[in-house]
Amino acid sequence: MAGRRRTFCMECRKETAYALHKTPITKTIREKEYQFLITTAHCKECGCEVGVKGILDYNAKEIDEQFRKAEGIISTDEIEKLGKIYSLGKAPLSMALGFGEVTIARYLAGQIPSKEYSDTMRAALSDTKVMRELLESNRDKLADAAYKKAVSAIKELDALFSVPSKMLMVISYIFEQLGEVTPLALQKILYFVQGLYFSKYEIPLFDDNCQAWVHGPVYAEIYDMFSSFRYDPIDDPRFELLKGKSTNLNEKEREVIDLVVNTFGMYGGKVLEKITHRENPWIDAREGYSENEPSQEEISKEAIKDYFVSVRTKYDLNTETGIMDYIHNMLASA
Repeated sequence: MAGRRRTFCMECRKETAYALHKTPITKTIREKEYQFLITTAHCKECGCEVGVKGILDYNAKEIDEQFRKAEGIISTDEIEKLGKIYSLGKAPLSMALGFGEVTIARYLAGQIPSKEYSDTMRAALSDTKVMRELLESNRDKLADAAYKKAVSAIKELDALFSVPSKMLMVISYIFEQLGEVTPLALQKILYFVQGLYFSKYEIPLFDDNCQAWVHGPVYAEIYDMFSSFRYDPIDDPRFELLKGKSTNLNEKEREVIDLVVNTFGMYGGKVLEKITHRENPWIDAREGYSENEPSQEEISKEAIKDYFVSVRTKYDLNTETGIMDYIHNMLASA
Protein backbone atom coordinates (compact mmCIF):
# COMPACT_ATOMS: atom_id res chain seq x y z
CA MET A 1 0.00 0.00 0.00
CA ALA A 2 2.98 2.29 0.31
CA GLY A 3 5.11 2.98 -2.78
CA ARG A 4 3.89 5.76 -5.07
CA ARG A 5 0.26 5.47 -3.89
CA ARG A 6 -1.59 5.59 -7.21
CA THR A 7 -4.50 3.41 -8.29
CA PHE A 8 -7.40 3.38 -10.73
CA CYS A 9 -10.41 5.43 -9.58
CA MET A 10 -13.72 4.10 -10.91
CA GLU A 11 -15.36 7.52 -10.44
CA CYS A 12 -12.66 9.56 -12.22
CA ARG A 13 -12.11 6.75 -14.76
CA LYS A 14 -8.34 7.15 -14.58
CA GLU A 15 -5.31 6.43 -12.44
CA THR A 16 -5.07 8.90 -9.58
CA ALA A 17 -3.15 9.44 -6.37
CA TYR A 18 -4.85 8.26 -3.20
CA ALA A 19 -4.61 8.90 0.53
CA LEU A 20 -5.14 6.48 3.41
CA HIS A 21 -7.65 7.20 6.17
CA LYS A 22 -8.97 5.40 9.25
CA THR A 23 -12.66 4.61 8.81
CA PRO A 24 -15.03 3.38 11.54
CA ILE A 25 -17.14 0.33 10.69
CA THR A 26 -19.63 -1.83 12.59
CA LYS A 27 -19.32 -5.59 12.37
CA THR A 28 -21.20 -8.45 14.05
CA ILE A 29 -19.08 -11.35 15.27
CA ARG A 30 -20.59 -14.29 17.14
CA GLU A 31 -23.87 -12.41 17.47
CA LYS A 32 -22.17 -9.43 19.12
CA GLU A 33 -21.74 -5.99 17.54
CA TYR A 34 -18.28 -4.37 17.47
CA GLN A 35 -16.89 -1.03 16.34
CA PHE A 36 -13.61 -1.23 14.40
CA LEU A 37 -11.29 1.28 12.75
CA ILE A 38 -9.99 0.07 9.40
CA THR A 39 -7.70 1.61 6.78
CA THR A 40 -9.40 2.79 3.60
CA ALA A 41 -7.99 4.42 0.45
CA HIS A 42 -9.59 7.52 -1.09
CA CYS A 43 -8.98 9.24 -4.41
CA LYS A 44 -7.27 12.59 -3.88
CA GLU A 45 -9.24 14.13 -6.75
CA CYS A 46 -12.84 13.13 -6.06
CA GLY A 47 -12.59 11.72 -2.53
CA CYS A 48 -14.28 8.42 -3.40
CA GLU A 49 -13.07 5.18 -1.85
CA VAL A 50 -10.79 3.24 -4.18
CA GLY A 51 -9.48 -0.28 -4.24
CA VAL A 52 -5.83 -0.87 -3.43
CA LYS A 53 -3.94 -4.13 -3.74
CA GLY A 54 -3.58 -5.85 -0.37
CA ILE A 55 -5.91 -3.54 1.54
CA LEU A 56 -8.60 -6.19 2.17
CA ASP A 57 -6.04 -8.53 3.74
CA TYR A 58 -4.74 -5.61 5.79
CA ASN A 59 -8.28 -4.79 6.95
CA ALA A 60 -8.83 -8.41 7.99
CA LYS A 61 -5.68 -8.22 10.11
CA GLU A 62 -6.81 -4.92 11.66
CA ILE A 63 -10.21 -6.36 12.58
CA ASP A 64 -8.64 -9.52 13.99
CA GLU A 65 -6.24 -7.53 16.18
CA GLN A 66 -8.93 -5.16 17.45
CA PHE A 67 -11.37 -8.00 18.14
CA ARG A 68 -8.77 -9.95 20.11
CA LYS A 69 -7.91 -6.85 22.12
CA ALA A 70 -11.57 -6.12 22.86
CA GLU A 71 -12.18 -9.67 24.05
CA GLY A 72 -8.81 -10.19 25.77
CA ILE A 73 -7.86 -12.96 23.33
CA ILE A 74 -4.25 -13.98 22.81
CA SER A 75 -2.67 -12.99 19.47
CA THR A 76 -1.10 -15.36 16.94
CA ASP A 77 2.28 -13.70 17.61
CA GLU A 78 1.97 -14.55 21.30
CA ILE A 79 1.02 -18.15 20.48
CA GLU A 80 4.13 -18.42 18.30
CA LYS A 81 6.26 -17.08 21.17
CA LEU A 82 4.70 -19.64 23.52
CA GLY A 83 6.01 -22.47 21.34
CA LYS A 84 9.43 -20.87 20.96
CA ILE A 85 10.12 -20.18 24.63
CA TYR A 86 9.18 -23.73 25.64
CA SER A 87 10.86 -25.36 22.62
CA LEU A 88 7.67 -27.11 21.50
CA GLY A 89 6.27 -27.56 18.00
CA LYS A 90 2.60 -27.03 17.17
CA ALA A 91 1.32 -30.53 17.96
CA PRO A 92 3.42 -31.07 21.13
CA LEU A 93 2.42 -27.62 22.40
CA SER A 94 -1.25 -28.45 21.83
CA MET A 95 -0.90 -31.69 23.79
CA ALA A 96 1.12 -30.06 26.58
CA LEU A 97 -1.64 -27.48 27.08
CA GLY A 98 -4.31 -30.18 27.16
CA PHE A 99 -5.79 -29.20 23.76
CA GLY A 100 -6.49 -31.33 20.70
CA GLU A 101 -3.43 -32.22 18.63
CA VAL A 102 -4.14 -29.77 15.77
CA THR A 103 -5.56 -26.92 17.90
CA ILE A 104 -2.43 -24.74 17.92
CA ALA A 105 -1.97 -25.21 14.16
CA ARG A 106 -5.53 -23.95 13.63
CA TYR A 107 -4.94 -20.95 15.88
CA LEU A 108 -1.75 -20.04 14.02
CA ALA A 109 -3.68 -20.27 10.76
CA GLY A 110 -6.07 -17.60 12.04
CA GLN A 111 -8.80 -19.40 13.98
CA ILE A 112 -9.71 -17.41 17.09
CA PRO A 113 -9.45 -19.40 20.33
CA SER A 114 -12.13 -19.46 23.00
CA LYS A 115 -11.57 -17.20 26.01
CA GLU A 116 -10.91 -20.27 28.16
CA TYR A 117 -8.19 -21.61 25.87
CA SER A 118 -6.77 -18.11 25.39
CA ASP A 119 -6.49 -17.63 29.16
CA THR A 120 -4.68 -20.97 29.46
CA MET A 121 -2.12 -19.95 26.84
CA ARG A 122 -1.69 -16.48 28.34
CA ALA A 123 -1.10 -17.98 31.79
CA ALA A 124 1.55 -20.36 30.42
CA LEU A 125 3.18 -17.48 28.55
CA SER A 126 3.51 -15.38 31.69
CA ASP A 127 4.42 -18.01 34.30
CA THR A 128 6.70 -21.06 33.99
CA LYS A 129 5.01 -22.60 37.04
CA VAL A 130 1.73 -22.78 35.11
CA MET A 131 3.46 -24.39 32.14
CA ARG A 132 5.21 -26.91 34.37
CA GLU A 133 1.87 -27.90 35.94
CA LEU A 134 0.29 -28.30 32.50
CA LEU A 135 3.23 -30.39 31.32
CA GLU A 136 2.90 -32.74 34.28
CA SER A 137 -0.88 -32.98 33.90
CA ASN A 138 -0.54 -33.96 30.24
CA ARG A 139 2.71 -35.94 30.51
CA ASP A 140 1.16 -39.14 29.12
CA LYS A 141 0.13 -37.37 25.88
CA LEU A 142 3.65 -36.16 25.05
CA ALA A 143 6.58 -37.92 23.46
CA ASP A 144 9.47 -38.27 25.89
CA ALA A 145 11.75 -36.07 23.76
CA ALA A 146 9.22 -33.21 23.64
CA TYR A 147 8.60 -33.42 27.38
CA LYS A 148 12.33 -33.28 28.17
CA LYS A 149 12.88 -30.31 25.82
CA ALA A 150 10.08 -28.36 27.50
CA VAL A 151 11.33 -29.17 31.00
CA SER A 152 14.84 -28.11 30.01
CA ALA A 153 13.48 -24.83 28.59
CA ILE A 154 11.60 -24.14 31.83
CA LYS A 155 14.77 -24.70 33.89
CA GLU A 156 16.70 -22.26 31.66
CA LEU A 157 13.92 -19.67 31.96
CA ASP A 158 13.77 -20.01 35.74
CA ALA A 159 17.53 -19.48 35.91
CA LEU A 160 17.31 -16.50 33.55
CA PHE A 161 14.64 -14.79 35.64
CA SER A 162 16.11 -15.58 39.05
CA VAL A 163 16.73 -11.92 39.91
CA PRO A 164 14.63 -10.31 42.69
CA SER A 165 10.97 -9.78 41.86
CA LYS A 166 10.98 -5.99 42.38
CA MET A 167 13.76 -5.59 39.83
CA LEU A 168 11.77 -7.70 37.34
CA MET A 169 8.73 -5.50 37.94
CA VAL A 170 10.75 -2.37 37.20
CA ILE A 171 12.30 -3.86 34.05
CA SER A 172 8.87 -5.02 32.87
CA TYR A 173 7.47 -1.51 33.27
CA ILE A 174 10.45 0.05 31.46
CA PHE A 175 9.92 -2.37 28.55
CA GLU A 176 6.23 -1.46 28.44
CA GLN A 177 6.94 2.27 28.36
CA LEU A 178 9.96 2.35 26.03
CA GLY A 179 9.11 -0.55 23.74
CA GLU A 180 12.73 -0.81 22.62
CA VAL A 181 15.85 -0.48 24.76
CA THR A 182 19.46 -1.68 24.58
CA PRO A 183 21.19 -3.42 27.51
CA LEU A 184 23.47 -0.40 28.02
CA ALA A 185 20.56 2.05 28.15
CA LEU A 186 18.57 -0.27 30.44
CA GLN A 187 21.41 -0.38 32.96
CA LYS A 188 21.62 3.38 33.14
CA ILE A 189 17.84 3.83 33.31
CA LEU A 190 17.69 1.40 36.25
CA TYR A 191 20.41 3.42 37.98
CA PHE A 192 18.57 6.71 37.41
CA VAL A 193 15.30 5.17 38.59
CA GLN A 194 17.04 4.22 41.83
CA GLY A 195 18.61 7.67 42.10
CA LEU A 196 15.41 9.62 41.52
CA TYR A 197 13.48 7.38 43.90
CA PHE A 198 16.12 8.12 46.53
CA SER A 199 15.88 11.85 45.81
CA LYS A 200 12.11 11.79 46.30
CA TYR A 201 11.62 9.31 49.18
CA GLU A 202 15.16 8.75 50.56
CA ILE A 203 14.67 4.97 50.47
CA PRO A 204 15.67 2.54 47.67
CA LEU A 205 13.14 1.33 45.12
CA PHE A 206 14.93 -2.03 44.87
CA ASP A 207 17.57 -3.72 47.02
CA ASP A 208 19.99 -4.70 44.23
CA ASN A 209 23.48 -3.14 44.30
CA CYS A 210 25.25 -1.89 41.18
CA GLN A 211 28.96 -1.89 40.38
CA ALA A 212 31.25 0.75 38.89
CA TRP A 213 32.15 -0.81 35.55
CA VAL A 214 34.08 0.93 32.79
CA HIS A 215 30.88 1.98 31.00
CA GLY A 216 29.11 3.27 34.09
CA PRO A 217 26.93 1.74 36.84
CA VAL A 218 25.96 -1.86 36.10
CA TYR A 219 23.65 -4.32 37.85
CA ALA A 220 25.64 -7.51 37.25
CA GLU A 221 22.70 -9.95 37.32
CA ILE A 222 20.84 -7.83 34.79
CA TYR A 223 23.95 -7.66 32.64
CA ASP A 224 24.07 -11.48 32.59
CA MET A 225 20.40 -11.63 31.65
CA PHE A 226 20.74 -9.43 28.56
CA SER A 227 24.44 -9.70 27.64
CA SER A 228 23.80 -11.66 24.43
CA PHE A 229 22.20 -8.56 22.85
CA ARG A 230 25.36 -6.48 23.30
CA TYR A 231 24.56 -3.06 21.74
CA ASP A 232 21.36 -4.20 20.00
CA PRO A 233 17.81 -3.60 21.30
CA ILE A 234 16.58 -6.36 23.59
CA ASP A 235 14.32 -8.65 21.53
CA ASP A 236 13.73 -12.26 22.57
CA PRO A 237 10.46 -14.23 22.84
CA ARG A 238 11.55 -15.42 26.29
CA PHE A 239 11.11 -11.91 27.64
CA GLU A 240 7.39 -12.24 27.00
CA LEU A 241 7.46 -13.74 30.51
CA LEU A 242 8.19 -10.27 31.86
CA LYS A 243 4.88 -8.91 30.58
CA GLY A 244 2.40 -8.11 33.29
CA LYS A 245 4.91 -8.32 36.14
CA SER A 246 4.75 -4.54 36.53
CA THR A 247 1.16 -4.68 37.80
CA ASN A 248 2.40 -4.95 41.39
CA LEU A 249 4.26 -1.63 41.25
CA ASN A 250 2.51 1.07 43.25
CA GLU A 251 1.60 4.55 42.03
CA LYS A 252 4.69 6.20 43.57
CA GLU A 253 7.02 3.69 41.92
CA ARG A 254 5.36 4.08 38.51
CA GLU A 255 5.50 7.85 38.81
CA VAL A 256 9.27 7.84 39.32
CA ILE A 257 9.88 5.36 36.51
CA ASP A 258 7.72 7.48 34.19
CA LEU A 259 9.82 10.55 35.05
CA VAL A 260 13.01 8.68 34.16
CA VAL A 261 11.61 7.11 30.97
CA ASN A 262 10.27 10.47 29.74
CA THR A 263 13.60 12.22 30.31
CA PHE A 264 16.67 9.98 30.52
CA GLY A 265 14.83 7.44 28.34
CA MET A 266 14.97 9.86 25.41
CA TYR A 267 18.73 9.28 25.12
CA GLY A 268 20.82 6.35 23.95
CA GLY A 269 23.00 4.26 26.23
CA LYS A 270 26.28 6.03 25.35
CA VAL A 271 24.83 9.45 26.20
CA LEU A 272 23.50 8.16 29.52
CA GLU A 273 26.92 6.63 30.17
CA LYS A 274 28.50 10.09 29.78
CA ILE A 275 26.16 11.50 32.41
CA THR A 276 27.00 8.77 34.94
CA HIS A 277 30.71 9.43 34.34
CA ARG A 278 30.14 12.97 35.63
CA GLU A 279 28.43 11.83 38.82
CA ASN A 280 30.12 11.23 42.19
CA PRO A 281 28.83 7.72 42.94
CA TRP A 282 30.57 6.22 39.88
CA ILE A 283 33.62 8.52 40.10
CA ASP A 284 34.25 7.76 43.79
CA ALA A 285 33.81 4.01 43.35
CA ARG A 286 36.31 4.05 40.47
CA GLU A 287 39.00 5.86 42.46
CA GLY A 288 42.40 4.27 41.83
CA TYR A 289 41.31 2.59 38.57
CA SER A 290 42.52 3.68 35.14
CA GLU A 291 39.96 4.71 32.50
CA ASN A 292 39.54 1.29 30.86
CA GLU A 293 40.46 -0.93 33.81
CA PRO A 294 37.73 -3.45 34.74
CA SER A 295 36.25 -3.07 38.20
CA GLN A 296 33.61 -4.76 40.31
CA GLU A 297 33.64 -2.09 42.98
CA GLU A 298 30.19 -1.63 44.46
CA ILE A 299 28.43 1.71 44.23
CA SER A 300 26.68 1.76 47.58
CA LYS A 301 23.03 2.68 47.81
CA GLU A 302 24.04 5.25 50.41
CA ALA A 303 26.31 6.95 47.88
CA ILE A 304 23.52 7.04 45.32
CA LYS A 305 21.13 8.43 47.91
CA ASP A 306 23.50 11.16 49.10
CA TYR A 307 24.29 12.26 45.57
CA PHE A 308 20.72 12.51 44.27
CA VAL A 309 19.43 14.11 47.45
CA SER A 310 22.13 16.79 46.95
CA VAL A 311 21.12 17.17 43.28
CA ARG A 312 17.57 17.75 44.47
CA THR A 313 18.69 20.95 46.20
CA LYS A 314 19.72 22.43 42.82
CA TYR A 315 17.18 20.90 40.42
CA ASP A 316 13.48 20.10 40.66
CA LEU A 317 13.72 16.33 40.23
CA ASN A 318 9.96 16.00 40.69
CA THR A 319 9.32 17.43 37.22
CA GLU A 320 10.46 16.52 33.73
CA THR A 321 11.59 20.12 33.18
CA GLY A 322 13.88 20.02 36.21
CA ILE A 323 15.33 16.66 35.22
CA MET A 324 15.95 17.86 31.66
CA ASP A 325 17.77 20.91 33.05
CA TYR A 326 20.02 18.52 35.01
CA ILE A 327 20.64 16.35 31.94
CA HIS A 328 21.49 19.32 29.71
CA ASN A 329 23.90 20.77 32.25
CA MET A 330 25.62 17.44 32.79
CA LEU A 331 26.05 16.91 29.05
CA ALA A 332 27.28 20.47 28.56
CA SER A 333 30.07 19.87 31.05
CA ALA A 334 30.95 16.40 29.74
